[in-house]
Amino acid sequence: MTYAAVGATRADDLLDYPPAGYRALERRALIGHGDARWEWAWTQTLSWGIQRRAGFRMRIEAPPAAASELRYQPVGFDAAGKPVQPAVVGEAGEQVFLADGSPLLRPGDSAWLGIRFLFARFRFPCRVVYVVDEPQRRGFAYGTLPGHAARGEEAFLVDRRDDGSVWITIRAFSRPATPFWWLVDPILRVVQRVFTQRYLRALAGPIPDASV
Repeated sequence: MTYAAVGATRADDLLDYPPAGYRALERRALIGHGDARWEWAWTQTLSWGIQRRAGFRMRIEAPPAAASELRYQPVGFDAAGKPVQPAVVGEAGEQVFLADGSPLLRPGDSAWLGIRFLFARFRFPCRVVYVVDEPQRRGFAYGTLPGHAARGEEAFLVDRRDDGSVWITIRAFSRPATPFWWLVDPILRVVQRVFTQRYLRALAGPIPDASV
């Protein structure tokens, strides 16, 4: 990873106390209601669906052996601080697949996120650093790898409330990775805002082949 505070998007006080030298953000939006919306939203989230729907072209890569060996079962906690049994992920090291054959994300999974901006194409490497797998809250965070325009981490979390409403939360902290990217930091900020809005809308549209 290209940053030290791996997993810091879990912190409740991230906006108040981001890692030194980094900018933090959090955005949250209502994306629908009901069981169908919830099932579709979390399965999309844990199979790179948000990124694809936001306009990224994905190239999935096998993680290096060291990352594979460090994979772990996601651990969640209830309001009292007690561990919550994972709801979806199988035994440690076991790959879980959706009905359409798409694999669910695991810590250590790696990908290139590709976009076209103006007349250039960019590819940003990242690696999943943790997965959240709770009965009413699921998602993941990825961190940046060498070659990414930024250094930092971004989390994509969906949760379902008791009233049946389904929400998405985007949490991140970042800073430019190199002197060149510092020079174009104002542009990077605009691009980040644009894609954050795309992320928030990615799961809010009609559900394919299902009624909301």
